[in-house]
Amino acid sequence: MKPNPNWPRIALALFMSMTSLQAHAIDIDAGDYTALPEGSNVAVVYAQHAERNRLYANGAQVPGNNGLDSDIGVFRAIHFMKIAGFTVDPQLLLPFGRLRAQDDLAPALGKGSGTADLILAATVWVIENPANRQYLGITPFLYVPTGSYDAAKALNLGENRWKYALQVGYIQGLGEKVTLDGAADVTFYGRNDKATPQGAALKQDASWQLQGFIRYALSPAWDLRAGLSYARVGETELAGVSRNDETGITKFQIGAAGFIAPKTQLLATWGRDIKVDNGFKESSRLNLRLLQLF
Repeated sequence: MKPNPNWPRIALALFMSMTSLQAHAIDIDAGDYTALPEGSNVAVVYAQHAERNRLYANGAQVPGNNGLDSDIGVFRAIHFMKIAGFTVDPQLLLPFGRLRAQDDLAPALGKGSGTADLILAATVWVIENPANRQYLGITPFLYVPTGSYDAAKALNLGENRWKYALQVGYIQGLGEKVTLDGAADVTFYGRNDKATPQGAALKQDASWQLQGFIRYALSPAWDLRAGLSYARVGETELAGVSRNDETGITKFQIGAAGFIAPKTQLLATWGRDIKVDNGFKESSRLNLRLLQLF
């Protein structure tokens, strides 16, 4: 089949609406909703390498070789404290990295690098039962538009808009070896008043995500884990025109985590997208996380 000459422009529009969402979704790692003792401090460094070699529009693959690679890092600082008898963990996250279009899209999209938007968050635990490995936490997120952004560039780490999200996470131990983790979140978007060099405004409907994990303890310090998630990303509107780009993203991951020292944990997971309606489909995603307790 002969490629449609308009596909590069279609790919560009899809990419502008999807990239930051896929890179900065509120993905969790199994165990994230474990409450630590009051006074604990945690420093976390994340590294993710992802490759995408297929682009979809309305469930159909776009013709051509359409690739996008990303290398994203995140620094996260967390402090655990008590407020009115509840454990609370104020935290900040600063993502950074680079994006590189590949193959047919490289001339049009190029590459981008820098910092992404600063994220402020704090979990409040309403259930905290360490003996049964049972926790229920609620986390509001605020995304501050501090990241690298240039309306004339196709690839940006920053989004030039405020974002607000709310996530609920639950952990339940089953016997001595198995633990289940689940999370649900919803994200609301402010307006980007400079989505194009001409100053067109970008609006977006709310998005939501469901995540589930299972962990099996090999020892008190090490576990194997697997997870599945589904996200529904809201439709965007540019300059008052709907872009018909709402998308569903189904993905999975497998991996392991363990303490390599009494207060140092290393986590590694590999995953990929199973199905994408609109936008790039990840063919491979490697996540590494180094966590240090203080």
